[in-house]
Amino acid sequence: MPEGSPPTRDVMTGIRLATAVALAAACPLLALLFSQPDLQAVFFPGYRRFSRALMSALADVTSVVPFAVWDWLLAGLAVAAIATLARRIRRHQRVLPWFSVVALIVAATAFLGTAGWALNHYAPRLSQDLGLEVGQHSEDQLASATSHYLDQAASRAALVPREEDGTLSQQDFYELARIAGASYAPLAQRCETFSGSTAPVKSLLLLGEPLLFSGHTGIFWAATAEPGVPPNTATAELPFTMCHEAAHRLGIASEEEANFSAFLACSASDDVRLSYSGYYSAFNYCANALFAEDPERARQVILEALAGENGTGVALVMQDRSATRAHYQAYEGPFEDVGTTVNDAYLKSFGERAGVRSYGLVVDYLLAWLDE
Repeated sequence: MPEGSPPTRDVMTGIRLATAVALAAACPLLALLFSQPDLQAVFFPGYRRFSRALMSALADVTSVVPFAVWDWLLAGLAVAAIATLARRIRRHQRVLPWFSVVALIVAATAFLGTAGWALNHYAPRLSQDLGLEVGQHSEDQLASATSHYLDQAASRAALVPREEDGTLSQQDFYELARIAGASYAPLAQRCETFSGSTAPVKSLLLLGEPLLFSGHTGIFWAATAEPGVPPNTATAELPFTMCHEAAHRLGIASEEEANFSAFLACSASDDVRLSYSGYYSAFNYCANALFAEDPERARQVILEALAGENGTGVALVMQDRSATRAHYQAYEGPFEDVGTTVNDAYLKSFGERAGVRSYGLVVDYLLAWLDE
């Protein structure tokens, strides 16, 4: 090759492949580095501030539209990749250059998500930031918490917009998305952990339904800093789910801590739809845990609440619980098992040893909150 001439296509393909390999290899190496207890004190809270600033900057760019940019971008790239591959095969052209471009895009996205956000999985516990003593609980404590959160949800149940038959009215998704996106602003005044972007939560217009079939009701896409929720999420859980995904954007990566953060944001909100959803979700987590430990006692807690002075509100909560369960039953199937397995592997790869079970560990936080 004459001196000064442009690199050949083979050289460019090699550069792309080498860069993709380097970026992909950097992801587990960074995770290994940040997982070392002796080094975590060095990396945090500096990394969290960096991550929060990066996510805020990206959110400022992507918030120009109310739907998730990555949702459409991913679909567009997939179509483009398939079309260009088919054309290369039809023209009997080499596939390796095509593969090098795809590998580079995938690796760069993974690296941005890992280096820019996912390492928050190794951050200090939220309980440390809030001064909470989170530990094991007794069955009596769990039963008491279940009763408390049910009572709080029941006191708000009749205030939420409903149809004549008592079912929850469908709400404007984008209105709730704006409220949920800014829901951590009051908490940020008391705790820096909750500071960050207040951009609206995004709707998943293309991949929302497939996400529900995978057994998930939301996702945070770090490469574009977009917390996304399917529009068809169950009405009772929608505000809570939005706040959960918004918590991830603040660098709260742990699922149990994102759940607890969502509860804090919802319960502190002046909007009764968020407040109800927060207490409703807290009750569900506690009730599910109590049913797992002592089904008869769980039923007794609910029956006593139904017979109490707030029985009408309790009945509405239980109606919403049944409606939510029925709503998601339509999405059950083999694809849900695949989605759960993939998510479980992802969570465990970043130190969440409980995997998908970590979503339910929020109960320990909810009990500790009552002890304050």
